[in-house]
Amino acid sequence: MVWAKEYWVLMGFIVIIGWLLWCRRKQKNKMKRNSGVPKGNLGWPFIGETLAFISCGYTSQPVSFMDKRKSLYGKVFKTHILGTPLIVSTDPDVNKAVLQDHGSTFVPAYPKSIRELLGDFSILQMNGNLQKKIHSQIAGFLRSAQFKTRITKDIESSVKLTLATWKDRHLIYVQEEVKKITFQVLGKVLMSIDPGEDLHFLKREFEEFIKGLICLPIKLPGTRLHKSLKAKEKLLKMVKRVVEERKLAMEKAGEKGAAKDVIDVLLRDNKEANEKQYLPVDFISGNIIEMMIPGEETMPTAITLAVKFLSDSPVALKQLTEENMELKRQKADSVQDFTWSDYLSLPFTQNVISETLRMANIINGVWRKAIKDVEIKGHLIPEGWCVLTSFISVHMDEQNYHNPYHFDPWRWEKIGGATVNNNNFTPFGGGQRLCPGLELSRLEISIFLHHLVTSYGWVAENDEIIHFPTVKMKKKLPITVIPIRT
Repeated sequence: MVWAKEYWVLMGFIVIIGWLLWCRRKQKNKMKRNSGVPKGNLGWPFIGETLAFISCGYTSQPVSFMDKRKSLYGKVFKTHILGTPLIVSTDPDVNKAVLQDHGSTFVPAYPKSIRELLGDFSILQMNGNLQKKIHSQIAGFLRSAQFKTRITKDIESSVKLTLATWKDRHLIYVQEEVKKITFQVLGKVLMSIDPGEDLHFLKREFEEFIKGLICLPIKLPGTRLHKSLKAKEKLLKMVKRVVEERKLAMEKAGEKGAAKDVIDVLLRDNKEANEKQYLPVDFISGNIIEMMIPGEETMPTAITLAVKFLSDSPVALKQLTEENMELKRQKADSVQDFTWSDYLSLPFTQNVISETLRMANIINGVWRKAIKDVEIKGHLIPEGWCVLTSFISVHMDEQNYHNPYHFDPWRWEKIGGATVNNNNFTPFGGGQRLCPGLELSRLEISIFLHHLVTSYGWVAENDEIIHFPTVKMKKKLPITVIPIRT
């Protein structure tokens, strides 16, 4: 018995020693792997450098957080923000390598608050063949001739109706007015919903939902994340009803004619292998809500900032107005409807839009996670580390754009226009996740600017741009309008 006890003590001692040696080897390997991680500072426990990151968003230099660390550690550095230790890239070549990867090395990864809100079915976080298929089908739908003809008229109608209400009003808050237009358009594109109670409900709940995209990942009652999750429950209930009604109608009548909206696309073109089972209603509903984000945030912000920048640049406003007045005269003489290509073929208007998107930085970057060790331009990104590809840092870098904080639409004449292959200009992302609605976005801004400058002159009050948690105008850009006599 004594011998047996000594045997088990010895075996226990060997197991413990073995476990300690294994832990030590694992720690050494981890330290060895992380030794090549870009330099930087992870800041305080849990909050990291989040406070410094947030505070710069309330200044006129929103890239000061990135610039300071770039000067200390180089264009690629490590930090800890929004509850996540990560590597930040302000190098356009590194960004391109990350964006062009098709899931073999990098997969989507976002702060916990975004993951919680978007849920398990998020196309933003999806990877693999299903993501490629859905992205391709939506892009194809948005490029179709039928869609372009129909949506051009829908946008024109929404813009004209909204601008008509400005005539007898003393003060216009551009940011709020534009949101009415963009959300109506998005309701049409995604769900074929006309203005009314349903659209009003969607807009109200979505405004509550989106406030939690960038916040601390705490779900206790009363917190921002908890309120946003409750708003999403209400949104899902309504969108699921619409999807289920459409699915039932489709099963009865069959799939006839071209898809009229994104719900149609997701129902018609994404059946499972047996050709009878549609994608889950929860999947479709969650992604419809996710696709609403451009209508509530990115598009109205881009249009509002275009008005802001033009207000501050009378020479640019004059040239844009002359270009659009000429188009209006040409169409009046021909008695033909405006087309998608009419708006997108205005060179200076497109330069104004490109410069607005460069300076606005509404989507300031994307998050990815390395699923294996990778080295890019001498920078080691170990497996499991997140990478933030910072678009805003590239757009506001003096090495890429002379005097980057100055609104200069003429710079694009020298650059040769904004192209998808320009690594220094990525307002719509890049790679296989390049925003499928990039042309639609340009069309919407073009139509609004055309009808604004050919209908009104205006005087804008002083206002400031805030860059956190999302880009917006502090006072919603108040202007006084003066109708143009024709």
